[in-house]
Amino acid sequence: MSSIPQDLLYTKDHEYVKKTADASTVIVGITDYAQGELGDIVFLDLPKAGKKVAAHEVFGTIEAVKAVSELYAPLAGEIVEVNGKLDGEPALVNTDPFGDGWMIKMKVSAKDLAGLMDAAAYAKLIGQ
Repeated sequence: MSSIPQDLLYTKDHEYVKKTADASTVIVGITDYAQGELGDIVFLDLPKAGKKVAAHEVFGTIEAVKAVSELYAPLAGEIVEVNGKLDGEPALVNTDPFGDGWMIKMKVSAKDLAGLMDAAAYAKLIGQ
């Protein structure tokens, strides 16, 4: 059974959004369920800080031993930080998806968070 932290928000594309102390900045990564479905992560192609993205726009790719998948922006905004640890340790996405395996930080409009799923809705989506 996948871990689904209650304090996060989720997308149908299996990304999570974690609020930070700054209401306009969020942390984005893929869920425990998603990393489990992908298998061993071997490479990530993430954007540079400063890139502006629209909601649901592809912002990068994630490569596992068995597949390559696109990563979708959960919200419109500007990428303000990229997790540099993932360059040398892409497996952090497998071992700690909600901690050291985060992918990007984004500046977003706090009102857009209302369109995301809570933990209960995400659990239902993945059949838990």
